Amino acid sequence: MKRLPIYIVIDSELYLKDPNTSDLGKRIVCEGINMINDLGFEAFTFKKLGAQIGSNESSIYRYFENKHMLLVYLLCWYWSWVEYRLVFATQNISQPLDKLKIALQLLTERIDIDQAVSFIDEKQLERLIISESSKAYHTKEIDEENEKGYFKVYKRVVQRVSEMVLLVNPNYPYSHMLVSTVIEGAHQQRFFQRHLPSLTDKDSKGDSIVKFYTDIVLKTIGN
Repeated sequence: MKRLPIYIVIDSELYLKDPNTSDLGKRIVCEGINMINDLGFEAFTFKKLGAQIGSNESSIYRYFENKHMLLVYLLCWYWSWVEYRLVFATQNISQPLDKLKIALQLLTERIDIDQAVSFIDEKQLERLIISESSKAYHTKEIDEENEKGYFKVYKRVVQRVSEMVLLVNPNYPYSHMLVSTVIEGAHQQRFFQRHLPSLTDKDSKGDSIVKFYTDIVLKTIGN
């Protein structure tokens, strides 16, 4: 069944003006993703972004307070999109183990372009999340920003999959740690595949990262 176009809603705390409401805002987001991937977050600036999109640096500051908030916005957009895919893929699955396996695949597989989302390249965004997302929360302000709810969507995704783990094994005591370890570990392995391939393994018959983390989870919780 063909999916209708979707609109990812992001908490207004993360921006000054919603980038979805204008062509300039969408270009800021799209080119911001590309430039952070090309330059690295440290070298990326709004001045360089403005030059790339043919706009004044000041116009970008009308959307985002600083580049950190742009990164947090992108992190939230990514996990909102993952949550949408997770709910859509598992909503009609009745068996807890089957539902968990689908969730684990979604959390660890390579990302393809989602035709239901019009202007963001999910492959490029995934690359950014893998390489740069930890810089959004490895900061001195993490506790304050957590209190403001900046990372609530990511935490909600972990909570959803944690509940799936407990449906399979209600006695497993570390479901949140297990799920967050799978997510962060899978991202690290994708990074190794791209840049340090001797630190990971290939599988000619499928996606080794999906298989590895599915195997870990099912063996760990006793299935």
